[in-house]
Amino acid sequence: SPPWLDDEQQECWRAVSFAMHQLRWALECQLQRDAGLSFLEYHALARLSESPGHTMRMSGLAAVTNASLSRLSHLITRLERRGLVRREPDPADGRYTNAILTPAGLRLLVASAPGHVAKVRELVIDALTPAQLRQLRTASQRILRRIESSAG
Repeated sequence: SPPWLDDEQQECWRAVSFAMHQLRWALECQLQRDAGLSFLEYHALARLSESPGHTMRMSGLAAVTNASLSRLSHLITRLERRGLVRREPDPADGRYTNAILTPAGLRLLVASAPGHVAKVRELVIDALTPAQLRQLRTASQRILRRIESSAG
């Protein structure tokens, strides 16, 4: 079995784990209050807005939002009901379904982005020095690479 964490390692892990959880919750609350969107819904709209023609295959959107296809499908259904996204067969290959950001979806995203960015700035960016931010990015990228290499 792996060696247990010493006191300092355990304190560090608990701080990181709790910060990730609380950060996600704080951003979720801000988006829900200001835009009526979940964190994942906002992220999906943002990724669509950055894609050519505001369009992505559902499978690609699932991958970049880190959601299962079935979870993403439920999420897109909720956004469709609100007129924020529509689904169409991919004209290049009808076996695939595209998610397309509607003008109303883009308007909501543009209206809600400043509040979201302000909260990210308040909670993360302004809490750290530029050097600490770079260290956080480097550490986060190292953790992500570990996750990706262990996912196989």
